[in-house]
Order: sequence, then C-alpha cells, then structure tokens
Amino acid sequence: MNAPQDSVYFQQFEIIGGDFTRGGQVATKIKKILKEIGIDSSVIRRAVIAIYEAEINIVMYARKGTLNLIVMPSEIDVVIVDEGEGIPDIELAMQEGYSTASVEMQEMGFGAGMGLPNIKKNVDYFYIQSKVGVGSRLYLSIII
Repeated sequence: MNAPQDSVYFQQFEIIGGDFTRGGQVATKIKKILKEIGIDSSVIRRAVIAIYEAEINIVMYARKGTLNLIVMPSEIDVVIVDEGEGIPDIELAMQEGYSTASVEMQEMGFGAGMGLPNIKKNVDYFYIQSKVGVGSRLYLSIII
C-alpha cells in the first residue's frame, strides 16, 4: 500500500501470527509515533486500544498480517489485513464475550471476546470484511 498524497505520516507494520512474545509491540511503536507527531493524548489512547486489539487478533488467529497506519491532517486511518482462518459469522464475533480462543490462549489471558467490540467502541469508523480460509480486512478511522 502506498501512502496517500495528503498524508502526514504513513508506515506499514508486519505482524506474525502465533508470536505472543511480540504481541503488542506494533501498538507500542504507533503510540510513540503519534506522540511525536503531536496527536492529542485522548485520540492516541483510542487509536492504540483499537490497534492493540487488532494486533492481538492477528497473533491469535492468523498466520501473518499487515497494519497500515495513515495519519492525515484530520484523521488517523488504519487498514489491517491478515492471512488467517477468517471469521465465519461476523455478527456473532461482534458480540461482547463471544470468543473462539483456545484454552491455551485463555490461560495466557487472551480470548475474553472483547477484541472486535473494543475496536469498534474506540474508533469513529469501523468496517470489517472476512472470508473463511482466506482472512480478514479491517478499515478503521479516528477523527483527530
């Protein structure tokens, strides 16, 4: 993905599925970037919560994924694409508390079923596409 012409900042991040030791590092890097750009702390908080949840979903359920951060003058856009199992029922996955996490994931403290609902709560625009056996794509925007 190329940076939009009127973007203030663009960066693509790779996320490796199953790498729980590095899970959350992309969100931490983005928090630092947004601070350096001078984004308001309340906007950073919302963005980082949504990005962290999306990142952990890739770690838990996909082989790999990419996260594109696009900072525009009036909004932060995030596009997340994963190569994973896909979501058979998006409506069900959007319900708080619904989880398909394994027992092992739950023992590590993941899989409470709040990932997608938390993402949606913290952004101004949320759109998800998913195909079973292929993966998922999320489009997020937060107004600055």
